[in-house]
Amino acid sequence: MPVTKSTKPIPKAEEECDARGIHLEESRTSSMRDLKEELASLRIERDPPRRRRWGRWVVLLVLLAAVSAGAMYLVRTKPALLDFAAPEVEPVQASVQTTSGRSAGTPILTASGYLVARHQSVISSRIQGVLSALYVEEGSYVKKGEVIALLEDSDYKAAVVKAKADIEYAKANLVEMERQARLQQGLYRNKVVSKDAQDSADARVALAKATLDQDKAALLQQQALLDFTKIEAPFDGVVVKKMAEVGESVAPIPPGVNISTSSGAIVAVADMNSLEAEVDVNEANVGQLQQGYPADINVQAIPNHTYKGVLRQVIPTADRTKATVTVKVTILDKDRLLKPEMSCNVTFLQPSKKGEAKEAAPVRIVTAPRDAITTRNGKRVVFVIEGEKVREVTVQTGNELNGQVIIQSGLAGGETLVNNPPQKVVDGATVRVKR
Repeated sequence: MPVTKSTKPIPKAEEECDARGIHLEESRTSSMRDLKEELASLRIERDPPRRRRWGRWVVLLVLLAAVSAGAMYLVRTKPALLDFAAPEVEPVQASVQTTSGRSAGTPILTASGYLVARHQSVISSRIQGVLSALYVEEGSYVKKGEVIALLEDSDYKAAVVKAKADIEYAKANLVEMERQARLQQGLYRNKVVSKDAQDSADARVALAKATLDQDKAALLQQQALLDFTKIEAPFDGVVVKKMAEVGESVAPIPPGVNISTSSGAIVAVADMNSLEAEVDVNEANVGQLQQGYPADINVQAIPNHTYKGVLRQVIPTADRTKATVTVKVTILDKDRLLKPEMSCNVTFLQPSKKGEAKEAAPVRIVTAPRDAITTRNGKRVVFVIEGEKVREVTVQTGNELNGQVIIQSGLAGGETLVNNPPQKVVDGATVRVKR
């Protein structure tokens, strides 16, 4: 029996489809609304930034007013803080030195130098050899002729023995030649040999005598070389430096070498009794000095003592590189504290005239550091620091005394001066004093 299909719609299914469509429509509407809201939130607003820009200008104006007010406060209260153009200077003092009434005269000038032994020697051997013994050290006192070192001498002793043997051989040969000469003379008298044979025998005798003399001279030479292996002190003195040790090779050195650079020498010896001060004096001032002038010698290693001296010699030539002249001063009251090559300052004195009192009145001398004195407009000036200002003072300078320049006029002593004043420092300028 055929099956028939029903064409009548099902009401429930249609309702579900309608409801689903309505739901989809609502979802789309809601999605569109959300999208519009999101787009609206991303919109760039232009009015608020304008308000912020005006606010920024207000802040800048407030800060500028505050800075200006602070600057005005600093200008009114601390003007020195804004004076950045003022140069910074180093202060030094003008001092006063008083000469003692017991001085031998008035100070003329001061020069620096070193203590030097007038008699000193770098001792080396007269022959090349190896040092086998050394009997002295630095500070050892030696006497003239004292043996201070020995060289290996075995070769020279052997040479002396050979020279003595040569002499004995030469003596024996001479005896034989003289015997033959006597024999030839007898034969010549008996007409057995000719005159020529006798002359030849006499010549051999003369040659034997000459050979003997040569051998004797060779012995003296070898003995002298053997004596040279003994190194002796040339004068009384003190060993100031040792330059070789046992086992080292030594050799003769030329005269006039420097103690510190001599190679091949053995020791250096100085006569402490001949110790003197050797100083360099500016060639412009050396004309004020004469032989015999008294001097005060201050040794830097002995600060609490002043030695007395007298000018012994002015070297008659100048050093063109330093524009100085070497002056030598004899130390009158030497002691064991003085050592060669010590640095010293020598103050030369103007001798007192005859008839003046031995106890002269103390002399007040104003001095200033050399670097504080400069030349402006052809005048010698210094700059005196007075508070934050400087004052230019013209001075008249003299010689040097104890490393400073004597101020003959312009300063009273005790002023604070500008050391190495720069060109920007002028009279009345403001300066910053370096602390």
